[in-house]
Amino acid sequence: MWDSTMFLSTLTPKFYVALTGTSSLISGLILIFEWWYFRKYGTSFIEQVSINHISPWLSGDYGESNANNGNSNNGNGNSNPTSAQPTVPECKVWRNPLNLYRGAEYQRFYWATNKEPLTYYDMNLSAQDHQNFFTCEADAGKAEYEIMQTAWRERNPSVRLKAAHNALEKNPECAPAYILLAEEEATTIIEAEKILKQALKVAEANYRKSQALQHQGSVMEAQHRRDNNVLIYIKRRLAMCARKLGKLKEAVKMFRDLTKEVPPVMSVLNIHENLIEALLEMQAYADVQAVLAKYDDISLPKSATICYTAALLKARLVADKFSPDVASKRGLNPAEMAAVEAIHRAVEFNPHVPKYLLEMKPLILPPEHNRIIIDMRPLHQHDYELRVYK
Repeated sequence: MWDSTMFLSTLTPKFYVALTGTSSLISGLILIFEWWYFRKYGTSFIEQVSINHISPWLSGDYGESNANNGNSNNGNGNSNPTSAQPTVPECKVWRNPLNLYRGAEYQRFYWATNKEPLTYYDMNLSAQDHQNFFTCEADAGKAEYEIMQTAWRERNPSVRLKAAHNALEKNPECAPAYILLAEEEATTIIEAEKILKQALKVAEANYRKSQALQHQGSVMEAQHRRDNNVLIYIKRRLAMCARKLGKLKEAVKMFRDLTKEVPPVMSVLNIHENLIEALLEMQAYADVQAVLAKYDDISLPKSATICYTAALLKARLVADKFSPDVASKRGLNPAEMAAVEAIHRAVEFNPHVPKYLLEMKPLILPPEHNRIIIDMRPLHQHDYELRVYK
């Protein structure tokens, strides 16, 4: 104790000035690095390190999480449903759910704004998902599948498309090549649907072949899992095409069927959210509520789609009879309070969604739709009018 007191008493003001200057310099360098990393990858480096490494380490499951993640990243992992599933840390910024087509919709955004719709971080996650879904150990020695393994990692879109065409020249039954062309070469949803229908025929034939051979060893079993992933992915994209082209009943049926057969590795696609979107477009609110009952966990929100849909349904229950004057006198009843809490929960989970309404941001849709701009302008202090321009 005496030594530490003597040491502190001998420190001069120059030491504190140097300490302050050094800490400020280090903080500035960290800030610059964070800014650069966020601009390049679309996420915080410190946040990723804390979520993926520090938090699991402190909680004592770092080794187990790494082992599970290693198994999940390997397309040849054990398919036993009772085996431990990879523990993915919850975060509000979730993986790119592949809800838009790169060619038909992301390119339209680029043409309209001259801004890249996807960051490098998004592209990396998307490439990882494609590789996990569409590759397996049975692809070794098959030129067309080896080409597609590298195609998903290519930065240049033209190189990716050229690789897909090369793969189809070597094997016209290479379903992943059709998927890449539908995603990126097609410039409209109609074109994407046409290519995906070709892919569906090929994927179904490949699935039937591997299904008959899946018990002939681990390699064939891995190939069958891959073919199943490809088939489900194509069906989901076709259902999305049907919804975007106005064939809502067909889309709902396809999404309902898919929710029953999705393997754990494909859960990242969030097909139940596609089902919710289609049902909302049909104004089938009772069906939406039934879907939400399975997936909405109040204590652990899972997505903006679920949070805002739950808030919408609760607000609709009280909106017709709600009066600000009456509510100010008697207070909010339980149903109204539940609606308010649901709205707060949704905004807290993702505060950016309302800005598309309140700040009059345009929604850029593909060419087969009319361009729709949702505009909410205040008429009076507490009065808003919803205008939709086509």
